[in-house]
Amino acid sequence: MKRRKNGWASVARGLLWPAAAAAALLCFATAVDSLDSGRGQEDMRQLEETLRRSCVACYAAEGVYPTNLDYLKEHYGLQIDEEHYTVHYIAFAENLMPDITVLENKP
Repeated sequence: MKRRKNGWASVARGLLWPAAAAAALLCFATAVDSLDSGRGQEDMRQLEETLRRSCVACYAAEGVYPTNLDYLKEHYGLQIDEEHYTVHYIAFAENLMPDITVLENKP
């Protein structure tokens, strides 16, 4: 004697696979988005660190901190992606480390 299959069980099984695939795709998309935002924060941190190191190199070589970013760009080869980042550079005095803030430009 054979058992009849329940119609609801086959429908539920048929919906389970697409739902599982959709959940896996959602998890993958969330992970990629998280990696992208983490990379942006790391890029900002690296730019700020590069700016500080360039200032220290200028101070070590010349005895004064640079008065503006243009000096670092011209004499120390500093490159800033101004489309993605805004840099606030405030020099107080020649013998004090400038205040450096890097902000990300949001589209």
